[in-house]
Amino acid sequence: MKLICYKRCTTCKGVEKMLDEKGISYDYRDIKEENPTAEEIKSWHEKTGLAIKRFFNTSGKVYRENNIKDKLPEMSNDEAYDLLATDGMLVKRPILFTDEGDIFVGPDVKKYVENL
Repeated sequence: MKLICYKRCTTCKGVEKMLDEKGISYDYRDIKEENPTAEEIKSWHEKTGLAIKRFFNTSGKVYRENNIKDKLPEMSNDEAYDLLATDGMLVKRPILFTDEGDIFVGPDVKKYVENL
């Protein structure tokens, strides 16, 4: 498994703790240190079939300060991928990649891990 998180995110910390308690190994990637590329986000978006808005950290400071809520409906997917790639704090987290090839984003990660 691969887990993309932010060290100070309480949801991320909770998911890490659950994985550790269950003895499940995972590779950790800090989203602040290694921001996803536009190509990565595009592939995740296409694979999950989720709305592009689900990849945005809508409660984050960067999202709110830049009024992305108002801009997002007018953006193409490519513009959204490019925007998400500019700052890891814009990206919803955690993101979990299973060994089976599934991708879970945000609160779906916790639900998935709870059922392991």
